[in-house]
Amino acid sequence: MKRIIIFCMLFFCSTVVLTATSPRTLKYKQIHQKIKDLETMVKDKDAELLHTPENPVEGCLYTAVTCFKKGIQKLQPASSQENARFAKAIRIVSKLTYRDSGKQCESTCESYEKKTPKEFLKGFGNLMQ
Repeated sequence: MKRIIIFCMLFFCSTVVLTATSPRTLKYKQIHQKIKDLETMVKDKDAELLHTPENPVEGCLYTAVTCFKKGIQKLQPASSQENARFAKAIRIVSKLTYRDSGKQCESTCESYEKKTPKEFLKGFGNLMQ
């Protein structure tokens, strides 16, 4: 009887461990959600156009993430009532880290097309997926 109980406990614990999502996955999901939130809060009219990386090649992902992080700092809220939520979302998204692969990327932020803030955020969200 004791063996069956111990076996069941081990089985349950291992099942829980295997189905738990990693902290990194949770962090990326949180950042992706904040990017979606920013899409509704960002000022899109009369706003500065931002360099928006699209479909970066494998060796240029670090450059693309760096470009998005620089662009995030240039965004402005659509209304002053959302300043606190907007600032918090910007802070969370800015914490995104991505390790440099060490490969040399030939494209720079300036080589990407400039787009509106909402298109910029959609591009960033697509990269995060």
